[in-house]
Amino acid sequence: MTNSYASSDDAAVAIAGARAGADVVRTMYGQRLNRIDKGAGDFATEADVEAEKAILGVIRAARPHDAMLGEEGGQQGAADAMRLWLVDPLCGTLNYAVGNMLVAVNVALREGAAAVADPFSGEVFFTDGETAWVRHDGVDDARLTPTPATRLVDVNLDPPFPSAPGFRAVDLLAHPEFREHFRPRVVSTTLALAWVASGKRAAYVTDGADLSRSVHFAAGIALCRAAGCVVTGIDGAPIGEAGRGLVVAADDQTHGLLMSMMRS
Repeated sequence: MTNSYASSDDAAVAIAGARAGADVVRTMYGQRLNRIDKGAGDFATEADVEAEKAILGVIRAARPHDAMLGEEGGQQGAADAMRLWLVDPLCGTLNYAVGNMLVAVNVALREGAAAVADPFSGEVFFTDGETAWVRHDGVDDARLTPTPATRLVDVNLDPPFPSAPGFRAVDLLAHPEFREHFRPRVVSTTLALAWVASGKRAAYVTDGADLSRSVHFAAGIALCRAAGCVVTGIDGAPIGEAGRGLVVAADDQTHGLLMSMMRS
């Protein structure tokens, strides 16, 4: 591969990587794919592996001295590298494996640029670390504008649940105030984070530990922060090494409503 991105900025590298992975995911969709067992009921497909190779190839050509952490292949480069790319080549593997198109491709430079690609809509959501945009089919960039107008809230119901019994996502869905103010959705992919940043969702809630450096969540979190969303843990504290889960809301009012429900 030629070093065609060497002079481009980090956001362009993230976009190019996400699009390369999305091309693979879209091309291999519907094929009979071998599964790679990862234990505990989890698995990857050949599409996950090939998409990751495509993404890492783009990053390696553009930023040969950077380290990379891929969900499937682990870390490449120096363990103490200042610049680390976090890559989730196919978020929503279970969806994808059964023919569901709700998947995302996530590429993020830690504490920097990031991109989330929807392989089937042609949308790439991206940020340079300061502002956030969406690109449709390679053209027509539009600024991301969060809004709670849809009242739709995505809640991740997949295990693990490290905060139980103090917090259970299913209890949030049963809260009387939740039914009064919001409508629940479950898409099982971090594409939902990009939807909060772009106004397609009012909020997203998931349990977990520190998700700020997760290959699954880093790109979506970067998008939401740059778009102006409210981003905290499920305890309302800033996310980080001591963080617990994730609450991303389009505005302060939506975030406050969700936090009051979870605390009660």
